[in-house]
Amino acid sequence: MKVKSRPEDFHVEELSEARCDGGAFALYRLTKQSLGTPEAIDAICRAWRLRREAVGIGGLKDRHAVTQQFVSIENGPRRPLAQKSFSLEYLGQTSREFTSKDIRANRFEIVLRDLEPNDAERIVHELPGVTADGTPNYFDDQRFGSVGESGDFVARPWCLGDYERALWLAIAEANEHDRGDVRDEKRVFRDQWGDWPACRQSAVRPISRAVFERLCRQPGDFRGAFVRIPQPDRRMFLAAFQSALWNRILAETIRGVVDAAQLFSVEIGRELVPFYRAVRPPSAAEALSSPLPLPSARERHELGPRTECYERVAAEFGLECRTLRVKFPRDSFFSAGSRAAVFRPQSLVHTTGPDELARVGSARNKLTLRFDLPPGSYATILIKRVTEAPRLPPVAASL
Repeated sequence: MKVKSRPEDFHVEELSEARCDGGAFALYRLTKQSLGTPEAIDAICRAWRLRREAVGIGGLKDRHAVTQQFVSIENGPRRPLAQKSFSLEYLGQTSREFTSKDIRANRFEIVLRDLEPNDAERIVHELPGVTADGTPNYFDDQRFGSVGESGDFVARPWCLGDYERALWLAIAEANEHDRGDVRDEKRVFRDQWGDWPACRQSAVRPISRAVFERLCRQPGDFRGAFVRIPQPDRRMFLAAFQSALWNRILAETIRGVVDAAQLFSVEIGRELVPFYRAVRPPSAAEALSSPLPLPSARERHELGPRTECYERVAAEFGLECRTLRVKFPRDSFFSAGSRAAVFRPQSLVHTTGPDELARVGSARNKLTLRFDLPPGSYATILIKRVTEAPRLPPVAASL
């Protein structure tokens, strides 16, 4: 099976009730292909000489896809913009910044290719269960792109006040997603760590130059150097760590309430987490119907099994729930609130047919899935649920 054989095979459209009611914010529709949302926003800021803080978005959309999402710009130009990998359509003026709260749903159309006929049938067989019982609402691998080879999270030592370790993970540790020039730059940093003038001379990225300029002026000031990393990147480090903690909490919750015979494992973020084929016994559905708070020091739990679960997961990283916070700088903090434990796709339909990209004579099929998901849920999680569920034994499949 192949997912995202080409960008057109993964299409996502942001749905919103936002209206152009007049105001200081220009509202746009951003259509992009083979480009991440941060890179598209950076290109818009360069083209129009904008401050990044003036741009509002509801969320990040996949790089390897064709995506549409809303963008607001305070006092932004009232005209379109087009470049090689994206276009920006001006929609009108609105009274406030566009945020994640303005997203009603995300609409997906995903094509799975290179399927044998029985593979397509097996996936289609899983769809009713997904609609009926939902899917665990894990954060998927895209959330953890900042995690390097060691698997350590930048935010873990940051919470502990170990700014040198956090800085090293952020700008020196090898990461499979690094471009060639960044990979070479990081190798030099690892070899010359502590020789700040040499690191400064080898720095390619503006972020790296700013970090090592600080250390050249004030050796040992890792806290001051760490905050030279832009706030959006630091926010991403916190989000990745909090998401990993939440995934473990959800995984432990599912293992504790769902019949083990219904479970199977899927890898997310280098960890195996449980998915289910059906929510059994009935009490499990009730347990999974309540949102799970995002772990942070700001979240207060009453004593009980849930608190014990949160503390166990924090302890796996050498922390306690009360230490899930950063003391410096004040512009960085873990998100508050809760996240649904389970999501259910809406308007789920499918079509099957020959795969026109397959080798002639190979008799391979494609399966197209169309559905809407609530904001913050990952379509790739749904795809993993229906494609990685183990085959049922012949007797069970006939019941």
